[in-house]
Parts: sequence; structure tokens; C-alpha cells
Amino acid sequence: MPPTKTSSPQASPAALSHPDRSTTGRLCTVHQPNLFPRLSTLAKLYAADCWVVLDNVQFTRRDFQHRTRLATLGEPGQRQWLTLATHLPRGRQSRISETLIVDPGLSRKRVDLLLRQYYGRSPYWPTLSSAITPVLKLLTVSDRTSVIAESSTRHLLDLLGWRGSVIHSSARPARDGRSERLADLAKAVGADAYLCGTGGARYLCSAPFDEYGIDVALFRTPTRGGAWTGAREISALWALATYGPQHVADLLRRRSEA
Repeated sequence: MPPTKTSSPQASPAALSHPDRSTTGRLCTVHQPNLFPRLSTLAKLYAADCWVVLDNVQFTRRDFQHRTRLATLGEPGQRQWLTLATHLPRGRQSRISETLIVDPGLSRKRVDLLLRQYYGRSPYWPTLSSAITPVLKLLTVSDRTSVIAESSTRHLLDLLGWRGSVIHSSARPARDGRSERLADLAKAVGADAYLCGTGGARYLCSAPFDEYGIDVALFRTPTRGGAWTGAREISALWALATYGPQHVADLLRRRSEA
């Protein structure tokens, strides 16, 4: 089913449709950098042709910009937070791109230890570690939380065979309103349709997109069953370590082409 324009100023999940890759043209999505993101986030990015990294908005501590939930192999209900201790140089007004890791060396050791502890026994660990190692190396040269979080996402996308492009919102002018900003960024990358997650659909206003002739499509992901277990709650690392990168890539490919 092709994406449809919203019929009212305030979009809702019911007013949006899942995109049909054969009819939507160029798809873009806008999302903050997340540390080893959840499968729901990874699936949305995978379905897009362009990921606009939203790095110039206010940092939120109770989000996934500097942390992720790890789930135990075989027991996904057993979970633990993996967090990059982050300093906000301008307090609560700090933008995502401005935040700094308090102790990159200690964070590197903790990330390495916990990921090996949780997923080192997986038969897919050798392949999975090829996406983790570059992030660990980056922690030796960068103290930017957003850089590390974005890198963790990009390496997982690479592992899954994604061939899209990445730009940063800080590199494109955009209005301040939430929906206006998203519409401006979608236009800046030449998108025919904006891919919206279920969270964004709660506040998204269609008017700014209508001005540019850009469709808005809702992207949903399953939240239970097989690799989708805890898809909106735990890091995609669990699914990758449990079912393997090829299986997860096939799931995401089918979901994006549905």
C-alpha cells in the first residue's frame, strides 16, 4: 500500500499507511543517534533511502541517545542498561552534538566487557564483533556521545547490508517547529516521502509536508515473536546474536518491501 497524505492537520497512526517501495520514490527518515539501537529503530532506518541524523536538538537523558538495554541470550526478559556516562556542557540546553563522554577509556572497557558478557557465547559473535570493534576503537579517539552512538548504528546497518545515505540535520537549515523541521529536512534531501515511526505519528502535523508535496508514511514493526521480541525495548544486538545477521537482514528487507 502506498503512503497517503494525512487528511487532517494533526496526523495519527490511523491516517498513515505502510510504504510500498515500488511507488514511494525516495524515502527519508529523521532520527536521533542511538547507541546500539533497538530493532524497531534499525528497521525504520533500513527501510529508508536516507537517514537524517537529528543531532542539533536538545539532548534527553531518559532516552536512547547515550544508552541501550541489553537482553540475555535465551532470556530476553533479563535486561541491563549499558550507558555512556555523558556530560552536558550547557546543562539541559545542550544539543545532542555537544554532549561529551565523561571517561571514554572507562566507557570503552565497560562496553567491551558487557557486550562480550552478554553476546560473546553467540555462534554469530565473530560476525557481530566486526560491527562492534570499530565502535570500541572510536572510543579511543572521540569523546562525543553522538559520534559514538551514530557509529554504533551505522555499523549495524552496514552489517545488514543497508545501502542508504546519511546526512546530519546540523548541515541543513530548517525551521524550529517539530513538524516544520522534519518537512524541511525531508525536502533538503530530495525525499518523495517521509517515513514516520509510531512515536512521531502522535505529534506529526501534515501541513508542512503538504506544502512541499511530500507524502508521510507510517512505519510499524512487530513487537513480539522470534527476532522481533522486545523490538521497541532492547538493543538489536540481542536479535543479531540470537538469530544471526542474515536472518535479521532478511526480516528487515521483507518488512521494508511489504
